Amino acid sequence: MPRPENPHLIDTFGRVATDLRVSLTDRCNLRCTYCMPAEGLDWMPGEQVLTDDELVRLMRIAVEQLGVTDIRLTGGEPLLRPGLEDIIARVTALSPRPRLSMTTNGIGLAKRAAGLAAAGLNRINVSLDTVDPETFVTITRRDRLSHVVAGLAAARDAGMTPVKVNAVLIRGLNETEAVPLLKFCLAEGYHLRFIEQMPLDAQHGWNRGEMITAAQILEMLEAEFTLSPFPVARGGAPAERWLVDGGPGDVGVIASVTRPFCAACERTRLTADGAVRSCLFSNDETDLRSLARAGARDEEIADAWRATMWGKLAGHEINDAGFAQPIRPMSAIGG
Repeated sequence: MPRPENPHLIDTFGRVATDLRVSLTDRCNLRCTYCMPAEGLDWMPGEQVLTDDELVRLMRIAVEQLGVTDIRLTGGEPLLRPGLEDIIARVTALSPRPRLSMTTNGIGLAKRAAGLAAAGLNRINVSLDTVDPETFVTITRRDRLSHVVAGLAAARDAGMTPVKVNAVLIRGLNETEAVPLLKFCLAEGYHLRFIEQMPLDAQHGWNRGEMITAAQILEMLEAEFTLSPFPVARGGAPAERWLVDGGPGDVGVIASVTRPFCAACERTRLTADGAVRSCLFSNDETDLRSLARAGARDEEIADAWRATMWGKLAGHEINDAGFAQPIRPMSAIGG
């Protein structure tokens, strides 16, 4: 099917990508057991990572020419990117101004939240899988829970609301943490989102049989809380939401494996080394960095991006017999 003349990031299934996820770095200062080995990974060489100017240029093309309205900065750990506040200021100066958010592990956020908000960051998601200090050390291999908790509070105080918490439950590690996490978030005014563990670990050790499913998460929560359907339509949001005990607090579950939401996907992804991916689980990508460094015009880069998204598959195929886990781990793709 020939691609119609449409400037936006359309695909053959009628979806339009307006949400750009941008990885700023593949590096991380935690070593979460479900993400990478204790010794870390072989990080991208510096010359392969997009420069600030290249990064901002690609985001400008996405906003000005491709209809992107929302940008989320990810990693690795985006707080490790030098000059982050300047990058944020440059992106939020684009016209039309995109809504800008960031996903972080929260290490170092307490000291920087006010500056990030002043630079223009609208909202923040913090990854936190437990509120128990010993379990936190077991999962992350670092004793930094107090830093994450302080970072959450600083983000809230800086006005980057709603502050969201992303949690992954791992069988044998933190499967009893569903209720304590929700109690903590309700008390602090954070919006909790549980995420089913996905096959994106560097070790390729994901096991479907060991995954805690959305249904199991909800069963654990319903032993303590009354959950009712959230009154607002989900749209393209990845999380299914429920009011907790009648509200106003709510909880969400991102069931990428057992309840895929691919048909409503609005996302496109840019890796730290400048590759565009049409899907988190894709093994195909388009190298925009090489195009940019070879002197390609904005229009040529935009056309390459459009072609990538036009070829997007109907779904991630995790539940198909022939599914192959992406070669890149999550830390290299960006969340």
